[in-house]
Amino acid sequence: MSKPTMPTNSHAINDDTTVERSTEEDSVDISQLRTPNKVDLSAVYGFLGARTTPDWVAAAIADLPLIIQDHANCEKKAAGTAMNLLFRYEFSYDLQRKLAQLIREEMLHYEQVLGIMNERGQEWRYLSAGRYAKGMLKHKRTYEPAAMIDVLIIGAFIEARSCERFAALAEVIDDERLAKYYRYLLKSESRHFEDYLALAQSLSIEAIDERVAFFREVEAELIISPDAELRFHSGSPA
Repeated sequence: MSKPTMPTNSHAINDDTTVERSTEEDSVDISQLRTPNKVDLSAVYGFLGARTTPDWVAAAIADLPLIIQDHANCEKKAAGTAMNLLFRYEFSYDLQRKLAQLIREEMLHYEQVLGIMNERGQEWRYLSAGRYAKGMLKHKRTYEPAAMIDVLIIGAFIEARSCERFAALAEVIDDERLAKYYRYLLKSESRHFEDYLALAQSLSIEAIDERVAFFREVEAELIISPDAELRFHSGSPA
């Protein structure tokens, strides 16, 4: 099944309009956030190879504390991954600038989710990592710049899947405050996957379409196949 790898509304990474963040609208207090009326997710849905199963949505709704904490873990891991890349690949101004912005935004989201947990009286507990990221990273090439390109492509799928799941949860969740926060996240998360794709393409002489298509199949299989552990990015409940 053939799908486009780069959305038609993607921007070059040196386009200032794509990297400016509306920091004046961001707040640790989620009650102060302005939720967009509607976010066009057609590019996200077109990029992913499969949609989240109804069984996953039902399981997530049944165990929201786990999903909320794992979401916090995901934001923290995303910031950590971007930070590692920031130190490892210092040759590109555009790359450094974009990664710095991503780190700042992911950590803001992490702090917001911590606030939600505190608000709900939810204590932090140990959660093992799911299979999702590892299931994609095991296919990463081992030589540069191919390894870096693969990591960025994987990052694009993680961000797109996060966006798709926020939208799925916001539609059915019986908690308007949390649903509003998930709708707020759609704008940034829908942009992040394009950022990662643009960065990956900027490091490659050749088109990255083939690698994107490969990881699309890997990611879709992880999402639709049975999964024994419920996590924010887990597969269909076994």
